[in-house]
Amino acid sequence: MDRFDTLQAFARVVEAGSFTKAAQTLNMSKTTVSQLVQQLEARLRVKLLNRTTRQVKVTPEGAAYYERVVRLLADLEDADNVLAGDLAAPRGRLRIDVPSPFARLVLMPALPDFHRRYPDIQIIMGVSDRHVDVIGENIDCVLRGGEITVPSLVARRVADLRLGAYAAPAYLQATGVPAHPRELDEAPYHIIGFLRSSSGSIASIPMRRGGESVALKGRYVVAADDGNAYLAAGLAGMGVLWLPTYMAEPHVAAGELTRLFEDWQLVPMPLYLAYPQNRHLSAKLRVFIAWIDELVAATQSL
Repeated sequence: MDRFDTLQAFARVVEAGSFTKAAQTLNMSKTTVSQLVQQLEARLRVKLLNRTTRQVKVTPEGAAYYERVVRLLADLEDADNVLAGDLAAPRGRLRIDVPSPFARLVLMPALPDFHRRYPDIQIIMGVSDRHVDVIGENIDCVLRGGEITVPSLVARRVADLRLGAYAAPAYLQATGVPAHPRELDEAPYHIIGFLRSSSGSIASIPMRRGGESVALKGRYVVAADDGNAYLAAGLAGMGVLWLPTYMAEPHVAAGELTRLFEDWQLVPMPLYLAYPQNRHLSAKLRVFIAWIDELVAATQSL
C-alpha cells in the first residue's frame, strides 16, 4: 500500500471511530486497515489511536495529525480535480441520505434533471427517517426535517416546510370533526404518533391561534418512525396526523385526507442539508447542494 492509502485509512478510522466501519467504507479488510495504521504509528514513532475492545479513540497527538492529514487529502483531491477538469464536470459517487417521503415525492421525480446536468455523478441514496452516523457511515450529506445539533456537522437550512393537521374522511365520519385541537387529547380521538429517531419519544405538536397556543401529544394506538408509514397509518384511518404540505396535498386533492383546524398556525418544520465539517467539500457535493437549493425554491408545495 502507498502512503496515500495509509493516510486515508488513518483518517477514516478517526472519523468512523472503528476499524470495522473504516474498512467497510474503504472496501478493505479490517486487518489491512489495522496494519496500515500500525505501520504509520511505527514510522512516526507516535501512538495515534487508543484501542479497546469496544472503541477506538484518537490520542491528542493523533488528533493534531488528523487535522493535517485531512487538509493534505483535500489538497490532493483538489489537484486531481483540476488536472482532470473535474471542477467543470464533477464525477464520482455521492452518498446521501434523505427522508423517505421527500425522496419519493420531490427528489426522485427531479433526479433526471440532475443526471442530465451531471451524468458522471453516481448517487448512492439511503432513504430513511432514522438518525444516521454521517461520518461513521461515510455519507457525504443528509437532508433532515427538524433542527440538527450534531457539532461535527455543518447544517444549512434549505427550506421551512409548511405543516397542517389531517385525517381520513372515514375516520372523521366515525368520530366527528374536532372543533378544537385540545379535543384530540380525549376519547374518541386518537393521533398517529411520530417517533423521533434520536430519542424514541413522540413528537409534540405546537399550534397557535391569535393569543392561544397548545402543544399536543394526544393518545395514539400506533406510532411510526418513518414518514411513509406514518402517512399510510393516516390514510388507513388510524387517527389524526400532522404532515408537511407537499405530502398532504395530493391526498387532499384525491379526497383521501381532510384538512383540520385551518384557522390554527403550526410552526414550520425546518429542512436542513448537513455534511461533515472536517470533510472536504468536493465538486460533486457543491453542485448537489446548489441543485437542492434550486429544486426547493422551485417546488411550490413546500
